[in-house]
Order: sequence, then C-alpha cells, then structure tokens
Amino acid sequence: MTLQSIQSGVAIIQKVVRSLTDQPGVYRMYNDRNDPLYVGKAKSLKKRVVAYTKPDQLPIRLQRMIAETARMEIVTTHSEVEALLLESNLIKKLQPRYNILLKDDKSFPYILVTQDHEFPRVLKHRGPQDIPGKYFGPFASNAAVDESILLLQKIFQIRNCTDSYFASRKRPCLQYHIKRCSAPCVNKISPADYKESVQQAFDFIVGKSSKVQEFLSKKMMQASDDQNYEQAAEYRDKIAMITRLVARQRINIEGISDCDVIAILNDSGQTCIQVFFFRHGRNFGTESFFLSHSQGTTESEKLAAFLNQFYADREPPKIVLLNSEPDEFNLIKASCQEHYNKTIKWELPKLGKKRELIDHALANAKDAISRKLNDAQAMTKIYDEIAALFSMENRPTRIEIYDNSHVQGTNPYGVMVVADENGLNKKLYRKFAIKAAQPGFGGDDYAMMREVMKRRFARASQENWTLPDLMLIDGGLGQLNAVLNVMDNLDIQGVTVVGIAKGEQRNAGRERFFMPDREAFTLPHNSAVMHFLQRLRDEAHRFAIGSHRAGRQKSMTKSKLDEIPGIGPKRKKALLHHFGSVRNITAASIQDLMAVEGISEAVATIIYNGLRG
Repeated sequence: MTLQSIQSGVAIIQKVVRSLTDQPGVYRMYNDRNDPLYVGKAKSLKKRVVAYTKPDQLPIRLQRMIAETARMEIVTTHSEVEALLLESNLIKKLQPRYNILLKDDKSFPYILVTQDHEFPRVLKHRGPQDIPGKYFGPFASNAAVDESILLLQKIFQIRNCTDSYFASRKRPCLQYHIKRCSAPCVNKISPADYKESVQQAFDFIVGKSSKVQEFLSKKMMQASDDQNYEQAAEYRDKIAMITRLVARQRINIEGISDCDVIAILNDSGQTCIQVFFFRHGRNFGTESFFLSHSQGTTESEKLAAFLNQFYADREPPKIVLLNSEPDEFNLIKASCQEHYNKTIKWELPKLGKKRELIDHALANAKDAISRKLNDAQAMTKIYDEIAALFSMENRPTRIEIYDNSHVQGTNPYGVMVVADENGLNKKLYRKFAIKAAQPGFGGDDYAMMREVMKRRFARASQENWTLPDLMLIDGGLGQLNAVLNVMDNLDIQGVTVVGIAKGEQRNAGRERFFMPDREAFTLPHNSAVMHFLQRLRDEAHRFAIGSHRAGRQKSMTKSKLDEIPGIGPKRKKALLHHFGSVRNITAASIQDLMAVEGISEAVATIIYNGLRG
C-alpha cells in the first residue's frame, strides 16, 4: 500500500460519487483482477460512499481496500431493509476480502419425514427444502440428527429406505429383523397402523413426548392384559428410551420452545460466536463460529455481520437470545421480519433462566477459543517440523495434496486438497474431470497428473489461485517427475514438491518420500509429522474416490430421459423421486406421469412417446 495507490483508489471512488444520489442501495468494490474486495449497504449511497474519499479518517484495513480498488458497482434499492438483505446475500455469495466473514458457514441438517408416499420415510436432509414432507430442525451436527433418526426407528419403526428399494422388496430386510422398521414393503403392517406410528413420531419430534408416552403406556397395558408379555416389554423399553432422551434434552424455561441462543466472546485475540439451537423445547445442539477479516472492528459490528449472514438463508425461530446488542439492531430486526414475514422476539436477558442459557453459551465459546488456540499451537509445531523435513526456508502456509482416481481409465478424476494454518480447508478443495481420457486412454496416471497440473497452474494466472508453498503428490518418482516437468515448462518456481508413496505391500506407516536431487527417505511410523502427512494423503485419496464414484454414478444414471427435449435436471429428479427408477417411469401411463409435480399432459405425452421411441 502506497500513497499513490490510495490516491488512485480515491480518484476512482470520487468519480463514482458524482453520479450517486441519496437513494438506499448496495455498493461493491473490485480490484484490477475483478476480485470482490468489499460489499456495503447504505441508507444514502452518496453520503456513505463519499466517506471512502477521506482515507485518513478510516482504519488501516479500509485504507488497504481503497488502495486496491479499481472499479465500483452500484445497485439502488427501494429501502434500507432491502439493501441490507441484498448486502447479506452478496457477502455470502462473493466472500469479499475486506468484509467480516463466517469462516465455517454451512447448511445445517434437518430430519425430513416424506409425504409423497403411502408409507413415509425418515431421512437426514441438507440444502433446499424441495422434497415434499415435514422438516424438523435445524440440528447442530450430523451426529445429533443420526441419533434422533435412530431413536425414531427404534421407537416407531419408520422406514428409511429409498422408494425404489421399498418397491423391489419381496421379503423383510435386516432393519425389520433388528426391530428398526415395521416392513410396510411386504405388508407386515397395515397402512392405518403405519400412519398412526408416523403421527406418534411427529408428536415426539415436536415435543409432545408425554402424549406419546401415554399412548405407549396404553399399548403396554393392553399387551399385558392380553398376556403378550414380550410385546409389553418392548413398549416398556420404548417408554424408557423416551424418558432418558427427554431428561437429557429438555429445557424447562417458561415461554421458550423454539429459540436460538447466540453469544459473542472476544478472548485472546479471537472472536467466537456460539449458537445453541432449541426446538420444541429440546436442545438440538450447539455450534461455534469464528470470524475472519474482523480486525479493527467492534464487537457490535462483528455481531451484526454474523446475524446478517447467518439469517440470510436460515429462518430465525420465534425467540433469539443475545448477550450483546449488534450494530444497527433495529434494521436487523426489520429485515428479518420482512424477509420471513414473521414477528421475532429479540431479547438481551440480564437475569434469570434465560441469562443462564447465555452464560452457558459464553462458557462454550470460551472452551472453543481455548481448543482453537491449542490446535493452532500444535499446527504451528507440525508445520515447523515439515519445513525442516523438506528443507523449506519458511513454514508453509498453504499445502496442496493431489491424487487421481479411476477404474481402468473410466470416469477419471484428479483432485486437489488444501491445508492452511488451520488444517484442512474444504472450501478450497477442487476436483478435475480428466478431459484427456479417450477410448484407449488406459488410465495413464502420469498423463492425468500432467493435465491436472496444467489446469491448476493455469488457474493461478487466470483466476488468481494462490500458489502453494508445498505440494504433496500421491505417488512415487514417476508421478513426481510428471509434475516437475509441467512446472519446468510453465516456469513455476518457489514451490516445494514431494512425492509420497506407500511402502512394500502398500502398508501405511512405511511411506517413502521422494524429492528432486535427494534420495528417497522414510520417517518413524510413530512420528507426529508422519501421522499428519498420512492424514493429508488419505484425505486426498478419499476425495478422489468420492469424486470418481460421483462421476461414475452420474454416467450410470444417464438414460433415455436425458435425450428427451424439455426434460431438464429438475424434472428428471422429480420423476426419479416419484417412480424410483427409469424402468418404472417407462412402464408408467400418461396419467401416472401427470401425477408428478411439474408434468403437464403435453410434457407427459412427450416423455411417454420418448421412452418408447
């Protein structure tokens, strides 16, 4: 950052200011590589943007941003609330370098009970809620969802199989024999009794556990009166399971059923925001969030940025408890109310049971910061040892690991896994569908690796991908030389490259490391560095196999449906979800096809004729 670069940025901003009005809206700043630098909103665009023409009154962080600014984009809105909603969505989408960002923003899992089948199924669901059914959540983790689904299966014996698997059964599967499914697929339960079980499951999920326990108690007494003591014991065990779970998860605070508890804590140079999810009076888990690009900002600004991004695509519950008031609090409340068309009660409790929830969240945030600092110290030590091991001048801050996966050359994929100062960073993972694979390709691993390297380094110049300090290649000397050859041809310098190959009999723990101008070497199998490098290599292997399998599955699901005009991914998904397989779709009548949402008579006729053409 120089005085000249700041003056250049100010001149660009001043030019934009001349055309601005006092309308509300959103402004975006970009550098000369078209990378988004910052997204902001304003009640008056002119008054807000003109502030950037006085850099001496701004923090260093924003001065650097001005120095990098090469152009701006402006969008006017009808209101400040609309501007805030647009700003939140753009920040999540663009991830600008100078905005406060959630490091680990993600979608949370839900329990889904489907409603498009005579015998509904229960499953875990992430992403858009586009499958017909009832959704319960969010849960803080996959483990919390899996535990709840397992309990629903044990108590209510609701199926979790796909519709196509259900339709293909001739006898009960293992789930029936271990008493986790009532086997409606082979008529072991009537539709009416199954519907009753599903309703009991609904009641249990939404917190009506006493109603469910009363129902099961009546069943138990009836079975006992009928001298069916084995069945009575099963009902008794189900009641006990519900009692144990409710005792562990229930919160007994008047007026709180659906609630998010959010606490922000600044400690040891870290900012953590802890969120507890309470739904239907039960604890659905907790999650810790850390912010990036937040240096030089106040606690209220950090909390405001978090709330805007967190609730941009997650509907808030009826009550949100906070330990601190965010910046522009009234605007945040208004935007959530307008966006979700509901009244939300925001509270900052100082005393009582609600304050105890806040204090519990703060204690969890403190523990999360402590764990993060301990992990950071351990990671620093590991990276220092890696630098010494591979004769690097500095500790690596970005490590890339590469692997390929294919079966005899079919559906080949190369992958890049990235580790930074905080460990594995899944947001930076990339996969490469190998384009060079042609009939007779035969799975040339060296050619695959060369293609991956060419495409990766092309991104470095075209899309500003950061070059790594260290590259780990899954393979021996041949793979290493293939990579070095590409780097020499492209004049890529300053990157340490290491091949990592399993030893004899491909035993883990006997890995050999290959480097240019150095004899192959091994490490003690109990070395912390060895375990870390194995973990990186295994993660690349997992990602490569997963990418290959997904590609293979995609090619396998290609069918006559893909050749029918007007049948895009959305309609194909709806058809497969409804019928279970292409074979069942082919056997369907035009009237059957019209039963699928989005399929008109004209489209059904096209599908019917297309599958028989």
